[in-house]
Amino acid sequence: MKILQFPIIFSELRRLLTEQGLTGGELVYSYFLLGFIGVTLFLFVTIFVTRQAFIAAVKSAKTKPDWQNALFEFRVFRAFALIFGAYIIYNAVPYVFVDFKNWLFYALIISRIYVVLAIMFAINAFLNALVSIMESSRKYADKPVRSYKQVAKIIIYILGFVLILSIILNESPLYIFGGFGAVTAVFILVFRDPILGFVASVQMSAIDLVRVGDWITVEKYGADGEVTEINLTTIKVRNWDKTVTIVPSYAIVSESFKNWRAMEESEGRRIKRHINIKISSIKFCDDELIDRLKTIDFLKEYLSETQQHIELYNKENTVDPSNLVNGRHMTNIGTFRVYAEKYLQSNPYINTDLTFMVRQLQATENGLPIEIYVFSKEKGLKKFEEVAADIFDHLLAAVPYFDLEIFQSPSGSDMRGFVRGGN
Repeated sequence: MKILQFPIIFSELRRLLTEQGLTGGELVYSYFLLGFIGVTLFLFVTIFVTRQAFIAAVKSAKTKPDWQNALFEFRVFRAFALIFGAYIIYNAVPYVFVDFKNWLFYALIISRIYVVLAIMFAINAFLNALVSIMESSRKYADKPVRSYKQVAKIIIYILGFVLILSIILNESPLYIFGGFGAVTAVFILVFRDPILGFVASVQMSAIDLVRVGDWITVEKYGADGEVTEINLTTIKVRNWDKTVTIVPSYAIVSESFKNWRAMEESEGRRIKRHINIKISSIKFCDDELIDRLKTIDFLKEYLSETQQHIELYNKENTVDPSNLVNGRHMTNIGTFRVYAEKYLQSNPYINTDLTFMVRQLQATENGLPIEIYVFSKEKGLKKFEEVAADIFDHLLAAVPYFDLEIFQSPSGSDMRGFVRGGN
């Protein structure tokens, strides 16, 4: 589409110069110089006016402040105004260089390339503003929108490159695209990571694998922290030690990783730890131990009821009381397990509505493990560790009251003590 006023304007300029008595080379160079200066001034005025018109239109439309801020920050108005400037240059070149046929050919090529670059620049600025707005919105804050922006930019750059190449070679863009078939393998090799990253981004978004703000653990890459950025080819993770790990996007869908989001959204965070009890300290409870344990508030009712049931059972089955192996008797390890359950039930930081148990694991050379398997209401790392530490501080201190011992491998000082005792 041509500017209809240009033929009239440049024709009038040549007429005025001719009336001034200019002929030959004077007329040609004067016409070129005045035309070039006039077009340049008109170009800057048009860009300024167009930019101000865009700004006024956006403000009068009462758009949201975040939209206005993003459009101003990424200079979207100036970028679109440059398209009008490129349009003016493209239309003015044939008239300014009309007397310079050799220059005209190259000037037309440059003007066309400038039009393509101006459009690419405008689209790029708009994409940057759009992504900035989407990232500031709660709806899209956890989506990999940057990945889609980067894919869109790659497509724009490829199309722009093809159009510029077609302008320089004076061939149809379809001809250029047809030639790409011969370099497809090279193209795939060069853009392998972006292609894999784009596919991974689509999968992550479709099945909601990872969001910005998620806590993820990827052992292969040493990542354990919060996702701060999702790009086309990489995911940036800020680890808890404040270092940053870059994980390839395609690794999230092709390899194993752990996302802690479900835990953070649930009603508790699991505590799964155990205490190793020395097996030789396990025994049946005698009357002295039972009487001592009855002074523990959590066990008073349990011991009284259990003792009655055991005495009734042993009496009904005429059990020989001379040997504790006969009949039923309480053990210090079983009583300790009941105590641990009741202690945990009384802890206000434990969610008893979720899985709750104190259990024995398989005995090993390191003793008999008593495992605490409960869920803490506190899910933040610091508070969670405080709750877990308080629980095990108490239980470890309570173990000796049941005539139990914590298993611990002999240390150097223990071995020296054995040697001195032997001597």
